[in-house]
Amino acid sequence: MDWAANLDTAAVAAAVGAVASAFVPRLIAAVPEPEPEEAPPADGQDGLVGEADTPRTDKLLDKPKEPYADIAARPRLAVKSTVAGLVAGGLLGAAVGWEWPLTFLVFLVPVGIALAVIDFHTWLLPTWLILRAYALVAILVVISAAATQDWSALGAAFGGSLLAFGLYWVLWVVSAAMGYGDVRLSALLGLALGYLGWGELMTGIWVAFLLGTVGWIPLRLLRITETKHFPFGPFMLLGALFGVLFGADIWSSLFE
Repeated sequence: MDWAANLDTAAVAAAVGAVASAFVPRLIAAVPEPEPEEAPPADGQDGLVGEADTPRTDKLLDKPKEPYADIAARPRLAVKSTVAGLVAGGLLGAAVGWEWPLTFLVFLVPVGIALAVIDFHTWLLPTWLILRAYALVAILVVISAAATQDWSALGAAFGGSLLAFGLYWVLWVVSAAMGYGDVRLSALLGLALGYLGWGELMTGIWVAFLLGTVGWIPLRLLRITETKHFPFGPFMLLGALFGVLFGADIWSSLFE
């Protein structure tokens, strides 16, 4: 990948990502609080409803869910989000260049940052935000396919979404450590990565689990979690970013 050839795109995408991500606190504050039946379940599975009879075992979940408004009001959140948006947008612009997929990838930058912050502090991935993001990304994916007449990419996008959703759904069924919020997020990320290609999709999924496995160690050492439960959304988002940046090269080196 010739990253130097896309320096102009990287600069523009970095600026857009930074400006959009400065509004992450407002986006978080706009998320409605979950209804009582959708509150964080007692077994520590983010987004899993209907299994609140299991005693809590995680230290973090022994306290009430932090309101979204309080998370949004955290000191320097806007600054940190802006920096994260600057870096993520710049990397995406350098990797993709002036191509239509950049529209939905840059849109996902502030959304992804907001979801990562929410999941880290509440162990919840709000359906309200994920569904709205999915709808907008789906529209942008269709527009991208229509503009380029690449209908196979459109099919791959929705196929990737179904594949990622199915994989995470199976893991949710068989593993107590997987939350249903992760399943919902996987469909959103699979939609974007699937449009780019199977290399980006499979790399993004694999790296997410790799990062989650490795990332659990410092979370455990810092006593953020005392069991196998931990917020997996941030690792999924980092894995997706890695898939966009390096997935095509990894896929081609392995299978071409």
